[in-house]
Amino acid sequence: MFRLKITLFFLVLVLQLQGSEPYVDDALLSKIEGKYQLYAKNRFLYLQKTLDEFQNASDLQKLNAVNDFFNNVRYATDAKVYNTSDYWATPWEFLGKDIGDCEDYVISKYFALIYLGIDPKKLFFSYVKSIKFNTAHMVLTYFETPRSEPLVLDNYNLKIFPASQRNDLIPIYNFNGESLYKASANGNGKKVDNDKTHKKWDELKRNMKRQKI
Repeated sequence: MFRLKITLFFLVLVLQLQGSEPYVDDALLSKIEGKYQLYAKNRFLYLQKTLDEFQNASDLQKLNAVNDFFNNVRYATDAKVYNTSDYWATPWEFLGKDIGDCEDYVISKYFALIYLGIDPKKLFFSYVKSIKFNTAHMVLTYFETPRSEPLVLDNYNLKIFPASQRNDLIPIYNFNGESLYKASANGNGKKVDNDKTHKKWDELKRNMKRQKI
């Protein structure tokens, strides 16, 4: 029942994000300024300006605008920022602090694109292995159709490329908020289960519900 309530909240959140309301309302913006000071408020105002400019753009233009914006945020590990090995920050924490790791880039890009009207079913949190850095990594992938080759939004390689052109990444899993799939350069494979991923997603939704900054 608790998970159902969280899922229903998330559906409401998606509908709100796709509406005409600002990405961050005045009340939340005031809290962000109080915690992170004026520079953080200005970052959110610039984000709103960027989102407004691309509200009626094509999906690809929206992907590029959001990818470029958030890739300007500094990278740091969860151990450095949150003193823990694995934490999924809300978009307000990520841009408020102006620092975070790969999951944080993915989460913020995901919700900004939903705000711009991108269908959430086209967006996936994709677990990959970075060959260049020899480490686990996460990117955001966009599927124009369920059978399309995905586009990769990444904070390592700043430009968007089709998955088949990202030879530096080994795809492992794609996660769309509720379901986890084995992944390949061509898209989704067999559906699998991973409690750790679902727990992190549920924790993120709880933090979004209470507008954690």
